[in-house]
Amino acid sequence: MKPVILSMSVLLISYICWGDHICMYVCLGACFVLLANSVRQAGRGLSDGDGRAVLVTGPGAQRLVEEGSDRMNVLQLDVTKDEHVSSAKDFVEANLPKKGLYAVVNNAGISDWGETEWSSAEDFQKMADVNLFGAIRVTIPFLSLVRASKGRMLYVSSIFSFFNCLNMGAYSVSKRGLEAFADCLRVEMASFGVKVSIIQPGNFGGATNILRRKTPQDIWDGFDHARKLKFNQKYIDMACEYFQSVCASGFKDCTLVIDAMLHALTAPRPRTRYLLVSWTDLLFFYIYPILPTCVTDSVFLASSMYYKRKAMLYS
Repeated sequence: MKPVILSMSVLLISYICWGDHICMYVCLGACFVLLANSVRQAGRGLSDGDGRAVLVTGPGAQRLVEEGSDRMNVLQLDVTKDEHVSSAKDFVEANLPKKGLYAVVNNAGISDWGETEWSSAEDFQKMADVNLFGAIRVTIPFLSLVRASKGRMLYVSSIFSFFNCLNMGAYSVSKRGLEAFADCLRVEMASFGVKVSIIQPGNFGGATNILRRKTPQDIWDGFDHARKLKFNQKYIDMACEYFQSVCASGFKDCTLVIDAMLHALTAPRPRTRYLLVSWTDLLFFYIYPILPTCVTDSVFLASSMYYKRKAMLYS
């Protein structure tokens, strides 16, 4: 699907710049190159998974205990605590199968939303401590084990790492930092045969419950006197209703994310990034990062929420 989306973008740009005939040749050439690359990357994948261990952070422990196989071990691992990570490494090293630790899936994460002026530096720090530094804290001690097996490192990021959405500042900061870390690591680890992939889920709030549920009163109660005088409580009511409706409109299960993780773990040539959004949003999110800032910022002008916010926020 990605070659088709990119070819459509090339087609549109070529048509604007050069006209019909050159446009056709450029697009056909782009299609050929991109499709050939897809065929080259296709393969049977990892066929000898037995004897290889994978560490996954962040899944629900209780459900794993109830539904997991007897080959699975559930560990207590708070990624914000060095002692938890150290204990987890000791356990993993003591229980490694014969082919070692093949991959680490950095899935642990939290989310929240709110205007920047509603937040504190501690709010940003808490978000980064899990989403960014939690992944770094896990990666560094386990990297030597993964490097020894020439395995994989996976990082669950978000479209908000590049999509500058209203009210998602702290989350975006943590995920943009995570991707910068993973990109640097990928370049370093290429010399050792370790592949690094980034998963970029879209709206899976309803499937994962990662987006923090809070009421307008929760937000209002967190304000000091100065902020209660500054902000409009009706806007807070509207913002809560908006974010609840957005979550309800997203994916209802995590199948797409799980499939991407499996591909990143088993494919001979896993992708650098897995953009996981709906078919209707795919083209938009592929071209969004390369558009001029003046264009990407103007996207929000199409939202009725933006105009209501402008009129209500400080009034």
